[in-house]
Formats: sequence, structure tokens, C-alpha cells
Amino acid sequence: MANLQIKGIDDSLYAQIKDLALSENRSISQEVLFLIKSYMANKKQLLTIKTPAQVLLELSGSWEDSRKPEEIIAQIKNVRKNSKKLTKGF
Repeated sequence: MANLQIKGIDDSLYAQIKDLALSENRSISQEVLFLIKSYMANKKQLLTIKTPAQVLLELSGSWEDSRKPEEIIAQIKNVRKNSKKLTKGF
């Protein structure tokens, strides 16, 4: 069986692992091994979770337009209506 040594682990992370190991009634080595095995078992499922940015891009959609950006901007500005509703604030 192979051995693994981890160098340069942050003290706060080590303390968290130590506390978790104590709460699960395991040694620190057993807890680290358990965490690695759990991660590897769930890795495929974790990779399929979409990020908020991916969800937003899927919801936003896109369109095709043969006009130049300047033409689209000009049209948007032309159809805007000036409103005096909020000149005094809310």
C-alpha cells in the first residue's frame, strides 16, 4: 500500500480536518483518505453542476441581425422616450 505525504498545508485547513476527524471518530489520515475517496466517487456528478454564469448564458439566448452595431444603437436611441417621472426622485 502506498503512502502519501502532504507538505505546506494551511494551519486552519489542518485544524478543520482535525475537528472533522474527531467528530467522525477517525484519525486524521483516515479522514483525509475518506474525503479523497468521497470526492473521487462524486467527481462526475460535481462536474455536471452548472455554474451560475452557464445558467445565465443558457437563459439569455442570442439573436442574429444583419445590421451593424451602430445601426442597432441608433434605432434603440430613436425609439426611447424621455420621461419626467423620476426627475424629483422616488
